[in-house]
Amino acid sequence: MSKTSKKTAAADRKARIEEMRRAEKARDRRNRIITISTVIIAGLVGWGAYAIDNANEKSDQKAAAAKKPIRGEKTWDAKKLGRTHVTGTVKYPMNPPVGGNHAPAWMTCNGNVYTNAIPNENAVHSLEHGAVWVTYNDKAGAADVKTLADKVTKTPYTLMSPDRTESGPIMLSAWGHQLSVNKASDPRVEQFLTKYVQGAQTPEPGAACTNGLTAS
Repeated sequence: MSKTSKKTAAADRKARIEEMRRAEKARDRRNRIITISTVIIAGLVGWGAYAIDNANEKSDQKAAAAKKPIRGEKTWDAKKLGRTHVTGTVKYPMNPPVGGNHAPAWMTCNGNVYTNAIPNENAVHSLEHGAVWVTYNDKAGAADVKTLADKVTKTPYTLMSPDRTESGPIMLSAWGHQLSVNKASDPRVEQFLTKYVQGAQTPEPGAACTNGLTAS
């Protein structure tokens, strides 16, 4: 074989080797991409399943809480609570009121904490929209008031205000339902909020708790 032929053959071998190396590198890249994609997809599927299971679990917990009676809770027949819009003062049979005729405007109840007493007639309208109204008197401790205020500010469809005339240190009211507790740490507080914030008792579910009246 001539020198020219040898050089040509060597060049061809080198070219084939380089081509094989490029093909091998391309296969390696494809395999890595497929492996990474498979891991990502598996992770997304797993996270999706977890998220769905977690959401279902929370939904089941809320449904269970909605059926469970709350110890010490007082209830009134919702059918006997008026829902007419009126002007002026309404004399309610319970304090704080848990329903009845009320003012045309509601108190803004998007986690609002009011530092002064608010009109019953406007607060009752908020209850009609599915809000829970947290009230307290001078017997409530400062730490308890702060704990409740922090909880309310994080919970849409709630409002909070002082009420020196109420019988219990801390009281929670929803439409037709009321609970009195001594401490913010009482587990029934969370139970009441879970059960009645936009709960089944709501006469107007989904009605706004924003853009109502506000106070200091």
